[in-house]
Amino acid sequence: MKTIGLIGGMSWESSVEYYKLVNTLVKEARGGLHSAKCILYSVDFAEIELCQREDRWEDAGHILIEAAQALERAGADCLLLCTNTMHRLAAEIRDSVEIPFLHIAHAAADEIRAKGCGRIGLLGTVYTMEGEFYRSELEERGIGVLIPEEEDRQTVNAIIYDELCRGIILPESREKFVAVIRRLQARGAEGIVLGCTEIGLLLRQDDSPLPLFDTAYLHAKQAVAEALKD
Repeated sequence: MKTIGLIGGMSWESSVEYYKLVNTLVKEARGGLHSAKCILYSVDFAEIELCQREDRWEDAGHILIEAAQALERAGADCLLLCTNTMHRLAAEIRDSVEIPFLHIAHAAADEIRAKGCGRIGLLGTVYTMEGEFYRSELEERGIGVLIPEEEDRQTVNAIIYDELCRGIILPESREKFVAVIRRLQARGAEGIVLGCTEIGLLLRQDDSPLPLFDTAYLHAKQAVAEALKD
């Protein structure tokens, strides 16, 4: 079994889910007492969030590159950046190490195409929804991308940062997300990408009128496949 390197802490609430997912998936694949070989480097999210807010992406990149290189030195065989938003720096992080970097949007795209969805709605932080770095990865793989209208984008972003990243799960926020999904459905979305690793803490498939693509789960699944392949 290969060792999975996890750059987490963005937020640690979803990093807990990553740890649980990779271990659960290894156990399902191997049975018995098997668990994942993994190394977690957890950053201080306050430092990263400040860089986001102040548009200092290069400074955030230095923090994440240091984490990636530390994981490589520690013996990781592949690398996961356990956040969608910071994949804005995916190329810089990938180029800083020699081990494989597993892109979260690629994991999502593989599942979307396997399910036959041609157009999806993308939910995430405003950086993810409004930026080209994430949408382009899906569009290059033949997937149409819709994002919510401005007011809905602000609502989704506020719930992520003010609630989910702080471990706050509110039923009324779930209802707001479902309303956003219904509006995307009315515009032609055939599925919804949970393009923030915290959204899966709030939404389950039973809550949604459309298929949900939980990127944290799909990313972990991709990592376990890499770790267990011959």
